[in-house]
Amino acid sequence: MSSMTLPEIARKLREIDFCMMSTHGGSAAITNRPMSNNGDVDYDGDSWFFSFEDTNKVAEIRRDPQVSLAFTEAPSLLGKPGIFISIEGEARISKDKAEFADHWVPDLERWFTQGVDTPGLVLIQVRGKRVQYWDGEENGTIPL
Repeated sequence: MSSMTLPEIARKLREIDFCMMSTHGGSAAITNRPMSNNGDVDYDGDSWFFSFEDTNKVAEIRRDPQVSLAFTEAPSLLGKPGIFISIEGEARISKDKAEFADHWVPDLERWFTQGVDTPGLVLIQVRGKRVQYWDGEENGTIPL
């Protein structure tokens, strides 16, 4: 039984900008890459990531939408380990500019210079199915 709630997990996720996104690559390999959640964490089970369409991760998601996200928080100043959060879910690729606008933040222009009109831009939605966490003192699982 988990003692943390989904809103508590969301507060932790807001503090962690980058995660590792794992997809199913070719030959049954697992492929990992860092992704920014862009501070877009009103966590109800969905995570949002912008990408260019012509990437291996997008091709892999189209082949097999099952993904995982791994977040880790730095240790506290007193040395307590930070929280580790793993989210298993299903990814969806969107080309909908209205969805882009809903999740866009100005810092993204560093990578996508034409904003939501950047050619080849897609939005990856990961709908979480299960959240697991470990914080050095307790752990738990939250089914979504």
